[in-house]
Amino acid sequence: MMKKTVKVPSVLDASKTYEYVDESPVQGGVKDVYFSPNRDYVVAFYRTPLEVDQKERIKRIVSTYLDNIQNGNASEYFIDEIFRWPYDIVQKDKLTGIVVPVYHKKFFFAKGYVGSDTIMGGDKVGKWFTSPMFRNQHYPLRLDRSELGDWLSYFQIAINISRGVKKLHQMGLAHSDLSYNNILVDPVTKSACIIDIDGLVVPKLFHPEVIGTADFIAPEVLRTKHLNIKDPDRKLPNQKTDLHALAVLIYMYLLRRHPLRGGKIWDLDSEKDELLSMGEKAIFVEHPTDTTNYVKPDHLKKWDAFWGDPKKVPYTITGPYLSELFRKAFIDGLHDPIRRPIANEWETALLKTVDLIQPCHNKDCAEKWYVFDNSNQPRCPFCGTPHQGTLPVLDLYFKFKDDVWKPENHRIMVYHNQYLFKWHVSKKVIRNENLTAEDKRPVGYFTFHQGKWVLVNQSLPSMKDVTEQKEIPPNSMVELTDGKKILLSDEEGGRLIYVTLANQ
Repeated sequence: MMKKTVKVPSVLDASKTYEYVDESPVQGGVKDVYFSPNRDYVVAFYRTPLEVDQKERIKRIVSTYLDNIQNGNASEYFIDEIFRWPYDIVQKDKLTGIVVPVYHKKFFFAKGYVGSDTIMGGDKVGKWFTSPMFRNQHYPLRLDRSELGDWLSYFQIAINISRGVKKLHQMGLAHSDLSYNNILVDPVTKSACIIDIDGLVVPKLFHPEVIGTADFIAPEVLRTKHLNIKDPDRKLPNQKTDLHALAVLIYMYLLRRHPLRGGKIWDLDSEKDELLSMGEKAIFVEHPTDTTNYVKPDHLKKWDAFWGDPKKVPYTITGPYLSELFRKAFIDGLHDPIRRPIANEWETALLKTVDLIQPCHNKDCAEKWYVFDNSNQPRCPFCGTPHQGTLPVLDLYFKFKDDVWKPENHRIMVYHNQYLFKWHVSKKVIRNENLTAEDKRPVGYFTFHQGKWVLVNQSLPSMKDVTEQKEIPPNSMVELTDGKKILLSDEEGGRLIYVTLANQ
């Protein structure tokens, strides 16, 4: 039987039309979504007619701002990977619709729940991956192991989200409703995609239409929610509130609990309690000196499956760089938005933390990876398995001036068959979305060879063992011994590594 299709004209270009299948739309918060016959795009109609300024906002989003991304740096990365950006507007009677590319296949569940096909084929919105409940072996609706990835997956997901927010903010925009509902993730391919772009806020031009999604609304927005929208003291979503939501997202992906939902009850009326605990009275559940909102033991029994235990797995397991940003976001900047870390700081901290990651020696560990804790006898915080054997720690130094080398507060933790990249070798190569395919090729690798740790030089022309005063030409190797200094490149911006052997 032929499906009934409807053609609608483009508002921006009279020569273009779009077609959609007119049957049981997917209903979102404010839109009804219809698939094209080939399912390569969707037409999403707003349920109520739009005001003039709302239409103007959408017009800017599908033209000016889309052009900015398409003509900017790393355009393919942002358009194909990080955003599902609407690219045209249609009109049917009094209703306005937007045309949006369909999500990649990887963002639909291949299996979903264990032993049930209830969510098979459903969207992989982030909320499935930010709670331990869906991985709990005793919970009937747990996700299939093959959908979950490992702990390292969520670092790359967080990096992608940070880059998306960074891009929006560089363009002068704010998302206004960042949450796990508006971001699709795939831990298997370590991918993330920001959706619902049509509500973007342009400061002083287009104001937000929603205040956000519970769990991600910044405290100042909830604290002033009762004021008139025109009151100068009313705080509405903006770039600073995006930064609160970004910090909450990263915390939840890595630790699978909410940073503000602890044991403190401020009011027996649940609505008032929500306003206080997420707004005026919000306090970090892991505040180092204020125990007001710590998760109580009796609370934990009930909630352990839902939110995890901060005492068993504290936020400090994310390493020094991310721990500092979590303190800035949830202590210094919680009620002082100007002090919140910006997206670029999160991206940098996540990338530096990935260099501190170690594989767990327990093949049955669900997380598979952990961050080196700067101790001489590291162990996995998730399953308790100690690291086996020696562990080379490489501190990076840069040339400050002639014969003066300074530490970069950046180190590489070595594991078997780990790679060395150009962004480790030179300060001039920045690890971000602008890296070329050539920049992403490894230039060396580390391996455990005949009982010794070695660095194999694949292509670096001027690598040198400074301790022994020996050249290390391409296709040769150097042993990593305690106290060894290795110059990776003698070009301007080239780095030196200093080796410490831990766990001896």
